[in-house]
Amino acid sequence: MTNFISRRSAANALLAGMAGGATALPVNAASPGGYKSIGTAGKEKKVLKDGAEAELFRHTGTGCLTHMWFGGDFHNYGLTRIRVYVDGERLASIDMELMMGHGIGFQDQGAPWGVERMGKTGQPSGIYNTYRIPFGQSVRVTAQRARDETGDPPFWWIIRGVENLPIEVGGIPLAANARLKLHKVENRTVKPLEELDMCNTPGSGLLYMVTIAAKSSNFCFLESCIRAYIDGARQPMLLSSGMEDYFLGTYYFNRGKYYTPVAGLTHLIPDKEVCAYRFHERDPLVFAHGLRLTVRAGEEFNGKVFGPEAGPKDTEFTTYVWAYEW
Repeated sequence: MTNFISRRSAANALLAGMAGGATALPVNAASPGGYKSIGTAGKEKKVLKDGAEAELFRHTGTGCLTHMWFGGDFHNYGLTRIRVYVDGERLASIDMELMMGHGIGFQDQGAPWGVERMGKTGQPSGIYNTYRIPFGQSVRVTAQRARDETGDPPFWWIIRGVENLPIEVGGIPLAANARLKLHKVENRTVKPLEELDMCNTPGSGLLYMVTIAAKSSNFCFLESCIRAYIDGARQPMLLSSGMEDYFLGTYYFNRGKYYTPVAGLTHLIPDKEVCAYRFHERDPLVFAHGLRLTVRAGEEFNGKVFGPEAGPKDTEFTTYVWAYEW
């Protein structure tokens, strides 16, 4: 009887912690290497009332987040803002729309699909990631409904991490002071053949992931080569011969959506809208003195404009570029 009561008390304590949602729950004792699992979960909690920023998780220490999952069913769920504040920062270095932060543009409801680092398993939710998000002193995760959305819908979440867990990307061990940063361009209209900076950071680091959502009156923007200006170079390294090539597609994504561990196409309306993601985890792109990453609305080489006879049109881009920086 004593053991049964003890187990029931422990279960009740766990559920109480889940209901609170903001307390780190030690999952196991510290390992000989100093590792310790941390985490929390929120079950059907009403924390998003009328646009308030709700704290989902807070932890003090050194380590990295290793997993997040989110569930819910309410208007503009995919535009819910998720923020990760690292080491006491006032402005979150990771501030993402829920779906775009997981490679999904235009709130595309396609599911189920999943790769090692992220996926969407349900309708409308079941969105997860296993991004490694390091922190040196503390970490805090919050959620906030999309602008102008009201009400108090139920929300579910899971957040976990490990104290003192080292990180390596593509076989490259990252420095202890490496931090994952998100560089965003949102709803930017670009003129034909104009070059758009998706990221322009001056430090040292390693490119991790790129998501591009774009729409126009034709697909000529897919002719764009992705350009990386590394360490202040005036001439770029061409990362692709066209935008769909960068995302491992071909011929304007003529076979439809796909999802691979390296790249995927999560949204497609032919000759109108597209969204795709690309990881550089197994394809490292490193920089020591800055990275400028660009995309164009169309492409021109030696006076030749590539693509349909109608030529490139104004294109609206939203881009997310993730990089580990130190």
